[in-house]
Amino acid sequence: MRPGSHAQAPATPGRSGPIAAWALLTLTGTLGAAAVTGAALARPAWQPTLLYALVDLTDGLVYGAIGWLLLRRGTHPAGWIVAAAGAGGTVAAAATSWALLAQRWPHCWAPPQALSAAGWAWLPGFYAFMVVLPWLLPAGATSRTARTAVAAGTAFIAIAEICVLTAPAPYGLLPLDDPGLRALRRLVLPWVEPVLVLLCLAAAAGVHLRRRVAPATQRPGLGWLTIGLILLALAFVPLAARWIRPQPLLPATVPPLLMLAAQTCYPAAVLVVVLRQQLWGITLTVRRTIVWGLLTALAVAGYLSTVTLLGTLVPAGQSQVLCTALLAAAFAPLRHWVQRRVDVLVHGQPAGPVIRQVGDRLRGAQRGADVLHAVAGAIRSSLRLQQVTITTDDAALSVRSGTGAGGRPVSVPLRVRGREVGRLQVWPPAGERLDGRGAEVLADLSPVVAALTDLATTHHHLAQARQDVARARDEERRRLRRDLHDGLSPALSGAGLALSAAGNLLAPHRHLPGVADAAALLTHVTADLTRHGDDVRTLARDLLPPMLDEGALLAALHRLRERYAAAGLTVDVVGCAATLSEDTATAIYGIVAEALHNVHRHAHARHCVVRVQATAAELEVTVIDRGIGAGAARPGLGTRSMRERAHGIGADLTVGPATDHPGRPGTRVRLTVPLAPA
Repeated sequence: MRPGSHAQAPATPGRSGPIAAWALLTLTGTLGAAAVTGAALARPAWQPTLLYALVDLTDGLVYGAIGWLLLRRGTHPAGWIVAAAGAGGTVAAAATSWALLAQRWPHCWAPPQALSAAGWAWLPGFYAFMVVLPWLLPAGATSRTARTAVAAGTAFIAIAEICVLTAPAPYGLLPLDDPGLRALRRLVLPWVEPVLVLLCLAAAAGVHLRRRVAPATQRPGLGWLTIGLILLALAFVPLAARWIRPQPLLPATVPPLLMLAAQTCYPAAVLVVVLRQQLWGITLTVRRTIVWGLLTALAVAGYLSTVTLLGTLVPAGQSQVLCTALLAAAFAPLRHWVQRRVDVLVHGQPAGPVIRQVGDRLRGAQRGADVLHAVAGAIRSSLRLQQVTITTDDAALSVRSGTGAGGRPVSVPLRVRGREVGRLQVWPPAGERLDGRGAEVLADLSPVVAALTDLATTHHHLAQARQDVARARDEERRRLRRDLHDGLSPALSGAGLALSAAGNLLAPHRHLPGVADAAALLTHVTADLTRHGDDVRTLARDLLPPMLDEGALLAALHRLRERYAAAGLTVDVVGCAATLSEDTATAIYGIVAEALHNVHRHAHARHCVVRVQATAAELEVTVIDRGIGAGAARPGLGTRSMRERAHGIGADLTVGPATDHPGRPGTRVRLTVPLAPA
């Protein structure tokens, strides 16, 4: 006790939160004003214990304002804990001022039950703020350790509050009459503040551990929260030590000053963590208040530590002057350092890091929609937005990053050379707004996003054009196959039959001069026509196998294997059948056929393997030979044709060595085709 006084649910929006927020703001504001007015009227003589009243007043006003901000967003458990700390602080400060007025004017009405609130009103909310709230941030008490810590902290707060409420009159609301209970209270009381320090340090260790293992979206602010908890624990160390060593280690003014310093850092860290750095709706005044609070905390801590350190080396007056000079010299760079980090915590990264995040994500993007997804995701994560959409005239290229209802959307047109190519829309989190700085960042990014959108649209249209060209080429091959198979081949066969019939008509006249030679010539021409008819039918089937019309890729590849077996190249087709569209099967067949043609013509290989492997997400087709290698011949028309077919179906094609062996590495053609979900 101080001298002078003896599983998380997500925030649920509703009407109770805003009503409680305004009720809290009214209560803390009224009681805070009453406390200040009462202290000004009482004009008490200075004593160090009055600083604890200042601590109560500061807690009430700071936590009341933060609780108002949190409860406006919804009924979050963190908001109720902060609200309890704010309300308890102002009640305790007002009770202290009332007691001071009663001391100055003894006839003033001041019931002991009301004055005792100075000792017990502040404790539940403030202690919960120290030992319970850190385990609920940012995602609630999800682990067994966190739930155990919350239960232990709650039990500790109940025991500490009972100790305060049962203090002897006039400090306690319910003084104990039983001697045994009073003895038990005297036994428990010295351990309250040491246990508080240990629980606070344990909470700091838990926050630091979560900062190391939590996802990136749950880390912001946890470092500040750890520092704030350590400062709070250090502020209570002198009070905890007084039960072990009656002689105070530090002057009586140091513990409350340490509490004031800690109270300016810890609430700001809690605010950042709870709001997940999504503070677009908070005004510039709050940002400056956070900066002022952090500077005050650092200045007070630095002054006290420097005075304590220099007091052992130089005389007291000189140490204070020297310490003041050091703080004055360090104030400007310290303010710049704190301001820059608070800006990052409150508003997110500036435009430079946003562009860097966009660039980092673009490294893994390959196609139009992937590029826009990467851009939208980078903007949403860096500016802490609820949702980001990029819309274009082509619905296939319109992308969205993030889900859920957000605040008021902001729309930015994307123009390239005066032509609108799309629109960028962003939604801040619900209940917040995009401030001027965020709008400036979007304005700076809009030319880059517009250029990427135009590039993605052009790439998409080019891919569609390639696909249309490939489809038209395949359709032309089908028409040519029909013409060859159903037109030229039957015509040749019919001509061969006609010539054979003419030879039969000449058979009875073979004894005449020249008839035998004519019959032999007709037989030779008939054989040629029959052979060429068979060649035309084979060419028609090889041009585009009919089984591709049903997407039967594996059967078509086996037909291709038979064709090259007759040409002296052994082809092993290994794999499983996959359900493919006609265009996809035709494109894959064309790529494999071109790869086998290169093996037969250029690789000087006698054997190769065609492997087809299918998963739920993609189909992988590889053609591997052990010939002279991919570098033996420069890429030509066939390789470009393969790449165009791969782009036409949205596949990735790589051509390289089959092995790292320096002798005969061979060539591997690898095609990866994404499969649409069934």
